[in-house]
Amino acid sequence: MTTITRFAPSPTGRLHVGNIRTALHNWMLARTNGGRFLLRIDDTDAARSKEEYVEAIRADLAWLGMEPDGEERQSERMALYDAAFEALKDAGRVYPAYETAQELELKRKIQLGRGLPPIYDRGALKMSDAERAAKEAEGVRPHWRFKLDHDEPITWDDGVRGAQKFDPATLSDPVIRRADGSWLYMLPSAVDDIDMGITDVLRGEDHVSNTAVQIQMFTALFAAQHKAQHLPRFAHTALLVGKEGKLSKRLGSLGCDAFREKDIAPQAIIALLARLGTSQPVEPIADPQVLLDSFDLSTFGRAPAKFDDAELQRINTALVHQTEFADVADRLPEGIDEAGWHAIRPNLTTISEAAEWWRLVTGPITPPEFSEEDRAYLAQAAKALAWGDDPWGALTATLKEGTGRKGKALFLPLRQALTGMNHGPDMGELLPLIGEVEACRRLQLAAAS
Repeated sequence: MTTITRFAPSPTGRLHVGNIRTALHNWMLARTNGGRFLLRIDDTDAARSKEEYVEAIRADLAWLGMEPDGEERQSERMALYDAAFEALKDAGRVYPAYETAQELELKRKIQLGRGLPPIYDRGALKMSDAERAAKEAEGVRPHWRFKLDHDEPITWDDGVRGAQKFDPATLSDPVIRRADGSWLYMLPSAVDDIDMGITDVLRGEDHVSNTAVQIQMFTALFAAQHKAQHLPRFAHTALLVGKEGKLSKRLGSLGCDAFREKDIAPQAIIALLARLGTSQPVEPIADPQVLLDSFDLSTFGRAPAKFDDAELQRINTALVHQTEFADVADRLPEGIDEAGWHAIRPNLTTISEAAEWWRLVTGPITPPEFSEEDRAYLAQAAKALAWGDDPWGALTATLKEGTGRKGKALFLPLRQALTGMNHGPDMGELLPLIGEVEACRRLQLAAAS
């Protein structure tokens, strides 16, 4: 059976790092098995869904290199949900309920006060036909709940968590349809997974109880619609948390825009999130195929996965240092050739820093004030400068022999005079880029300052 996974965001906001990670795992699971990765836009909430977010989700996935093999939109699939709902109603698996939100909240408080779990008491099932008719006559429109089967435990072998078992009597019959006829998440998702042939549902561990409910929905739908039973495989990954070990609101707003603003490469994001929360080391791996070859659900742990900005920056920096000139030539300031890129690359943490480092070549630079002794030394350097295959090596060798200077005293005044900085690119690579005439001019100006 071809592996088919799905990523199902709601277009009520931008993707954040948590659901980017979910999308990535589903993309990797599909690609590892030669399968298909589908995008399902969960836009049943018409009031909150916005087309600009749909476009942003597509753009972000493309930027990250995870373009889907197909796309579905729940807003275009309402007839399927209506048909499934009617089939379940005919089978006695959904029922109307008339409690208001305030009444349900009062019930929960009473149950908690008695030390009982705050699950729905199925009060609507105890109503008589006359009582329901009276509610309807009052203009009270019902919401609809899916009736869980309490006869058998709900079990599945989770791809991350192992054997799972739920007593359905400890779960509330979930509301699947609001009084205004709009859908909640549960039923449309199950209907879509069946219709789209989803073989693997891979999502966060906050959906574990949803899975228990949806397994019964799958079974009920198969029976009601006379379809062969092919339950998806389920796996639930540990949630993403901040480096302090707590759920972070910041992670909910940290998305592709924030990464692009910081000039974080998409390859760095993929490299980090692909292995975060697994037993495998997080490494600066630019080739997604290497990550795919090592993807294995058995390596995922149960402990929360800690997202750390510093680790992402470390990965990004390492990837920048691996990047070849041809891969970034169109993003570099005018004038930087392969030699220039090779010279400044070790000093970069992001590609956008290239312009600032290239200024050491193009100028202007501002050298510090030098002591009288160092000015005399720099004047001697300007006279000793000779051009050849290795002008920096030749210059420092001549000065070392002629002045007796060595180490910091030999090198630092030269670097400061030529670049205006105490550190930076290798001078052996940088000096030829500055050029003989400009280098001599800078040394003379520093000597005269």
